[in-house]
This record gives sequence, structure tokens and C-alpha cells, in this order.
Amino acid sequence: MSLTPKVTVQKPMPEDLRALPRLKDSIPYLYLERGRLTQTKNGVVYENKLGRYAVPVAQLCALLVGPGLSVTHRAVVTTTRAGCSLLWVGEEGVRFYAGGHGETRKAYALQKQAEAAAAPERRMRVVERMYELRFDDALPPGLTIEQVRGYEGARVRRTYAEAARRYGIAWQGRQYDRFEWGNSDGANRALSTANACLNGVCHAAVVSAGYSPGLGFIHQGKQLAFVYDVADLYKTALTVPVAFSTAADAKAAREHGEPFALEKEVRHRCRQAFRNLRLLHRIVPDIQAVLDLDPSAPLPERFDPDDDYAHPTAWWEPPPEARLSAGDGAYGERPDHDDLDPGDPTADWMPDGPAAD
Repeated sequence: MSLTPKVTVQKPMPEDLRALPRLKDSIPYLYLERGRLTQTKNGVVYENKLGRYAVPVAQLCALLVGPGLSVTHRAVVTTTRAGCSLLWVGEEGVRFYAGGHGETRKAYALQKQAEAAAAPERRMRVVERMYELRFDDALPPGLTIEQVRGYEGARVRRTYAEAARRYGIAWQGRQYDRFEWGNSDGANRALSTANACLNGVCHAAVVSAGYSPGLGFIHQGKQLAFVYDVADLYKTALTVPVAFSTAADAKAAREHGEPFALEKEVRHRCRQAFRNLRLLHRIVPDIQAVLDLDPSAPLPERFDPDDDYAHPTAWWEPPPEARLSAGDGAYGERPDHDDLDPGDPTADWMPDGPAAD
């Protein structure tokens, strides 16, 4: 993404995260490398050998930190307080190393995600809804997770083959070695680059909405498992056509002896495709849909964690049906002392007033 060489004054970052722009109104991402990111009196600034540029962190969804970019502590604080996720990635954004938090300090979305992931039946319903949202087609009832993955793999391979035929690409399947990047064909490199961009935006949306990137439903065992689940919802509509069309243009440019920066062009086209599809408007509602969450339901909170990040946390309480009656003496209101059994190990208090003889 190109930056206009103009320094603009940025307003101080608010402590109340609700005062920030909403995620869906943000710029999807910005990739920076080989320079320095610092905090000045005018805001966060990126410097390299070509000049000095203001970075609109309050309007960014994710800032991808590439090789050769040094970041000051103050710049990190300002960026994350602005609700912009920091993602440390490899060259051209094709590998992910680490990430920072997003726009909320609430944990209720994470609790609901964990509840759905921990119950096998609810987990399978989430997997089925993900498949239906991705392919606009219902699965046969009673499938195992392995069978669902088989259905998904067949649909994805068919999507690749159809895209290759459409754009005139010789396709031998999804094959690449991330340690031998240059040995992969153009279509595979374009797919990897496009998917890395999509993963970065989905990661930012996941953490900004308060979900866990590592608590996946189809993918498992990695810190970005849920990010991969969410990103898969959009690959057919976004990264597959972008990758194959760009690979076709790169092939045509090569045949005419013209230069063509494949990975750079893929990133530019991805950014435009994300905006055309209004991706940031869709990710969080789609997550709520696959997890079967009601966004209008009131939260069981006594304070808003986004008001004050240093405020002590609320107490956990069991649901009403799990609470013991007052007469049980273990939960609820204190029982009358006449009902207290002195031999009861739960009787760890004495009635008010002077001790009895």
C-alpha cells in the first residue's frame, strides 16, 4: 500500500475503546518493511530511505510488520491503543510470527467460543454452518469431522481446477515449499500470498472481536486455528480468483518480456477485493452466525471492560439453576442459625451477636 508523503496531526488515542472507529469502517491492512516505526508528537510515523510518512493507525484494522522494520515501544503502545492489531510477518507477508491484541478487552465472546468448542455436538453444528456458509450448500446429516473435511477438500480442489481453466493456467495442484519460495509456480505463489493477506485481516478481526485465534473447530493444534477457519469462509470468493487472475497476467507479461511483480500485485488486488466485498463488514457477523450467537443479547456484566482496562474483573457466578438453595448453607443467602448443623463441614461461620455459652 502506497503512503502519501504528508504528515498529518493525529488526535490523542482515547482510553475508552468505544470511542474508536468501528472495525468494519477500518482500512483492512498496511504492510511495512525495511524502515522504522516511531511515535512523534504528530502521531505514528514510518521512515525509510525514501522519506517520512504518517501512519493512520486509528483507521487501520491491521499493521503487518515485515522484515527490516524496527518499532519503538511508544509506537507499539499507541498503535494497539488505537485498536490496530500488530502482526509480525515474513517477507511479502507470507509467514506469520506473532500478533498483538485488538479493539476490545471483553472476554464474553471468548467464553461462548470455548463453550461451543468444548461440546462435541455443538462443535459439529459449528463445522456444518461453516461449510454451508462457505459453499452455500448443506451437508448430509450424520457426518463425522473427517468426512466433512473430505467434502471440503473435494470442493476446494474443484474450485482450483475451475479457476485454472477459466484463466488459462496449467494447474498441477496445490504444491509449494515455503522454504523454497522461488521454486513454486506462479499460481501457487499467488495463492500463498493472497491467503496470507486474508489471514492477516481475519486475525485482526478475530482478536478485535474478543475471540481466541487458537480455538479452532475444523483446524486444530495451532495458535491461528480459528483464524484459518474464518479465512476459509472467504477463499472461494476472494483469494482464489485474485490469485489465478494475477498468475495469468504474470504469465502474459512474461511472454511479452514485461516486468511483473507477482506478490506485490496480488497484495494490491487483495486489498481492493476486500473492499469490494466489504469483508470487514462481514467477518464478525459471520463468526456470530456460525457460533450461533445473538449479538443483541445483553451481556452479563456489571461494568464494561472497555471503560477501564485496569478495573478489577467481575466475579464469575454459576447460572441460577446451578445454585444451591439458601437452606443448603453452601451458596446463596445465609441460612438461619437454627437450621445450622454444628457438625456440618460447610458451617464455616458463626451467627451474629455474642457467642453462645
